[in-house]
Amino acid sequence: MEFYKPKTIQPPLVIFDGLCNFCDASVNFILKKDHRQYFLFSPNQEGKGYEILNDHAIDSQEVNTLYLYENGKLYDRSTAALRISRRLVFPWNLCYGLIVVPKFIRDFIYAFIAKNRYKWFGKKESCRIPTSDERGRFV
Repeated sequence: MEFYKPKTIQPPLVIFDGLCNFCDASVNFILKKDHRQYFLFSPNQEGKGYEILNDHAIDSQEVNTLYLYENGKLYDRSTAALRISRRLVFPWNLCYGLIVVPKFIRDFIYAFIAKNRYKWFGKKESCRIPTSDERGRFV
């Protein structure tokens, strides 16, 4: 006799470039504005983020975007950023309203920033190390 096993719901995972200063600042921003601690985090270079990208045939060394892995789906670029924003505190959750802008327009702007992120904000030598308070949110 087999018993019913409820589906395990995994918290959404934000996959970011662990070497990018702009991405690091974005993670810090999300951590501060995610009062319900809805999101987990992983750099694309290692851990769960690396595994998920590999499972989706994405070369983690060529990543120039933020990803959100939520309910078994992988979102990228502006869609990932906007889906993250809707879970943040007011007024940041209002940014989700920009989802009505066509994706090709949103992603064009996103790609411009992503292309220049190292030039404008710099690059780290190694991935960020979470503080002791943050450690449970990084996988």
